[in-house]
Amino acid sequence: MKIALLFTSKAGMAASLRRRVEETAVVDDAEPPPLDALAECDSDETIEAVARALRSRHEVVPIESDEDAYPRLRALRPDLVFNMSERLFGPNREAHIPTLCEILGLPYTGSDPLTLSLCLDKSRAKEILSYHGVPNPAFWIIEPGEEIPPGVVLPAIVKPLFEGSSKGIKNNAYVASAAELSERVREVTGLYKQPVIVERFLSGREFTVGMLGNGPSREILPVVEIDHSLLPPGAHPVYSYEAKWIWDTPENPLEIFKCPAAVPEDLRAEIEAVTAETCRILRIRDWCRIDVRLDENGRANILEVNPLPGVLPNPEDNSCLPKAARTAGYSYEELLLRVADEAALRWGIAGRGGRS
Repeated sequence: MKIALLFTSKAGMAASLRRRVEETAVVDDAEPPPLDALAECDSDETIEAVARALRSRHEVVPIESDEDAYPRLRALRPDLVFNMSERLFGPNREAHIPTLCEILGLPYTGSDPLTLSLCLDKSRAKEILSYHGVPNPAFWIIEPGEEIPPGVVLPAIVKPLFEGSSKGIKNNAYVASAAELSERVREVTGLYKQPVIVERFLSGREFTVGMLGNGPSREILPVVEIDHSLLPPGAHPVYSYEAKWIWDTPENPLEIFKCPAAVPEDLRAEIEAVTAETCRILRIRDWCRIDVRLDENGRANILEVNPLPGVLPNPEDNSCLPKAARTAGYSYEELLLRVADEAALRWGIAGRGGRS
């Protein structure tokens, strides 16, 4: 197959961010972007590793997901778009490239624009899951400038409403008093220019679960546990931005991940069931990673749904989907090819190089 690899590079989005800052600064003296603004973007190393994996079987054309992506896709007309684009601006940014694909009639990997937008907006995903009885922490949405609503249960976690890669979830996202809550809400709404979601803090063990495939044949990868007891002294029991990007380095990796997680069979079955049901309800396609935490009663709750999971290539980077896939017996190359195969099969184009 001819595959267009659509990515969001740190360099490409930094250029877009500079243009946006320059444009808005003229109008309203805009504040500089947060330091973690590019956290969701992929490094050149990751982009090259994904391209190399796909090239083992397919022709691959890398395309940055910038303003030129549409004419390039229209001219190329690939058999399949391998979408790993996060984009940078707005609550629907992860839906930009799939929407272009649908306009052009191009098959693409992963979930559709609606699912991607719903999952990025944490409140919308939680509302749908709650309607279907899928357990998740109680939450409150606070718009910029609004007062803290009554009834917020502490301790809590304060997050930007539509960010990923732990953007805005620093060690101080854990708040235990009304004063801390107010301060953190002001900080996050001011810095990220969006509402915050305040979630009741769950005190139990935390896990993340990778998924591959679709429907009844969907494969649940070995469960990864994030062991908060191994975080640095003084850290709150949260997988924060610092834990993901600052304290954990390839030279000195945090040994907080256990895969497969050491859990009783009944708990493993519960975690797998609630994550599989989440994929079904939200119509996740091809691949996903879902974060789960136990409440005080040991019940598995959905924390986050990541239909565009990170795929850092080096084991030392502790990227959880590749980690789970390695435990299941997949090489990095096999993981990426499996995603392309699943999409080709779903779109009925397996005869052009996908799984037959």
